[in-house]
Amino acid sequence: MTALLLIRHGPTAWNAEKRLQGRADIPLSEAGLEQVSRWRLPEAFIAFDWWVSPLLRARQTAEALRLTAGVEPRLIEMDYGAFEGRTIAHLRRELGSEMMKNEDRGLDFTPPGGESPRRVQDRLRPMLAEIRRPTGGVTHKGVIRALMALATDWDMIGKPPVRLDWSSAHLFQLDGDGGVSLDRPNISLDPES
Repeated sequence: MTALLLIRHGPTAWNAEKRLQGRADIPLSEAGLEQVSRWRLPEAFIAFDWWVSPLLRARQTAEALRLTAGVEPRLIEMDYGAFEGRTIAHLRRELGSEMMKNEDRGLDFTPPGGESPRRVQDRLRPMLAEIRRPTGGVTHKGVIRALMALATDWDMIGKPPVRLDWSSAHLFQLDGDGGVSLDRPNISLDPES
């Protein structure tokens, strides 16, 4: 088994507005920069090989954590296509039953011109198979949720099997044959805890 620790980037202005960010290269907000500047990676994970999504908000988070991280394009956020920049609440009001049917597809929820969580999993699988040493990544909510769904056999319909704290790290284990399991979610990055 090989450890994979994932951290979601800190907050952005669009996060505060509950907008879907997707591939938009939104920086951390001032509050987000302040929050991640207080985060500390637990010592057990410092020596991991580190990778980061190419998007600025993830790179800023990696810098705040003082990580030397290579850019890994497969860690980029889910592509929300025509939904990018919009809120789920607004989309539900505007699209009504069409949006409900799309959401009810779970892993196959696909924004027009975008990517489904299942496609995110397909994008991640080759990367997971390549990992041979303890590895960490600074990435996005959509990526971590897709990996958690893969690890727990969650079809992404209804509530997730585990509630993830997005200001924490999440530890997965890779079995070398493409299998992944959720080991320890919600590892605090708060040095006070």
